[in-house]
Amino acid sequence: MKKKLEKRFTYLYSGELASLILFVFVSYLLNRAYPSLQLYSLYSFWVSFLFLEFLLLQGTIYWYKKLKRLRSENTSITPIRTVRQLQRFKKLNMVLIIVSIIVFVFDFVKWYPLLPVAGLSIAGFVYIFAVLEYVNYFFVQLSYDNISDIKYLLKTKKLKQACISKDFKRNS
Repeated sequence: MKKKLEKRFTYLYSGELASLILFVFVSYLLNRAYPSLQLYSLYSFWVSFLFLEFLLLQGTIYWYKKLKRLRSENTSITPIRTVRQLQRFKKLNMVLIIVSIIVFVFDFVKWYPLLPVAGLSIAGFVYIFAVLEYVNYFFVQLSYDNISDIKYLLKTKKLKQACISKDFKRNS
């Protein structure tokens, strides 16, 4: 059982870290290949992108801490210090969600009537993806990538509670 859990945590940790790194290169290549999108000129893109990267960093840290504790202490219970840190991040994430909306309005006003619609659309997609990641991490699991998760979903017809959310309940 420990080996299976260790493999799962390694998969989740490395996937979050790979996404964190890969998205930096993808955004750079996208901006370089399509300068007409004006991505790097849009504050809304930067705020949304940095919010997404911050969330991926939180996920990377979370799964790494669980993996590290499993290996060193033979338990998968998240360290209390990590849970408290994630509780603070949860509040900061809400602030970033609100700030992002304000920045989109700012970009709209700043660029009107010559709106870079394609660039704003990509920034909007990044923002929505970040909000979905936030929900996935802190409320309900939205990602079902293994047989066990899919069987649970088909059997109960309900979304699972997010692992971090379970840790918050355990901590309170």
